[in-house]
Amino acid sequence: MKVTVDIDCTPEEARAFLGLPDVKPMQDALMRQMQDQLSANLAAMDPETMFKTWLPMGIQGFEQFQKMMWSQMSSAMGTTPKDTRK
Repeated sequence: MKVTVDIDCTPEEARAFLGLPDVKPMQDALMRQMQDQLSANLAAMDPETMFKTWLPMGIQGFEQFQKMMWSQMSSAMGTTPKDTRK
């Protein structure tokens, strides 16, 4: 003998009938948090923000790096570094 039972109900009704918890509020909160993090990450992709992050000291840091490189090269070559800027 074969018995078939068709139940027509929504997922919410099935969860309530089986005694399973309603996870929709948790899913909504998680999705809201993920959207906030994604928005913050997209804001960090702004070219100006990326430049400030990558070069925190800006042009001054680059100039200091350049001076350090020139002094290292000059000392390796046995000459004295000259400041070309006036």
